[in-house]
Amino acid sequence: MTLEEVIPPPPLQQVGIGVVTPYDFALDRELWRWAPNDVSLYVTRLRYAPLPVTVDMAVHVSEPEQVEAGAANVLSVSPLVTAYACTAGSFVKGMAGEAALVAAMRAAGAPAAVTTSGSMLAALRHLGVKTVATVTPYTADLTSGLTSYLMEAGIEVAATAGLGMTSQIWAVPYATTAELVCATDCSDAEAIVISCTNLPTYDLIAPLERELGKPVVTANQVTMWAALAVAGRKAVGAGQRLLDT
Repeated sequence: MTLEEVIPPPPLQQVGIGVVTPYDFALDRELWRWAPNDVSLYVTRLRYAPLPVTVDMAVHVSEPEQVEAGAANVLSVSPLVTAYACTAGSFVKGMAGEAALVAAMRAAGAPAAVTTSGSMLAALRHLGVKTVATVTPYTADLTSGLTSYLMEAGIEVAATAGLGMTSQIWAVPYATTAELVCATDCSDAEAIVISCTNLPTYDLIAPLERELGKPVVTANQVTMWAALAVAGRKAVGAGQRLLDT
């Protein structure tokens, strides 16, 4: 056997995407599932603070200075785009607050930037959706914040429900989320929005879409869909309507 036969072919040339997350983010692996083989994710977290998942925490992780510092953390590996992967942190201060986070990442030197909540609006526009039902793991006040954000953007909310959780959202079973989605869906809703980047959803999207007959868009899905589009790549997710349109 020759040396040429032993040495594997060179790896694919990688495109980099920076990802800034809250300090309690636990679903790195889920984000990677949407990434094609020639994309690397460079994930960094905001500074830790001992806060439950409430409006106060959302306000804390929405501080532009923190997000700017997070974006700066990944600049040395030259991502083509940086994503702020937090729904509540990017909707809690409305559309102006979301725009401020994009501006903060650009100020840090990111060549392009997206947020989860901004990507959610882009996904709904892409699908032609104007009325949704929303499902969240949040307490009632944070769930109401999502409704306010969507309505500010011209999206009607026909029904909404939350799990009332303030910690360990990443441990919610798929069955719990699926049951809440099916219970919250209504005929007026053209699509279902599932909020929170710490809520696992990857394997739920396609079967729920088949069951309900409408798009199901989720926080991590739209974040990766938008960031990958900026990077000139297509997200990976069999049977997910957003990715097929």
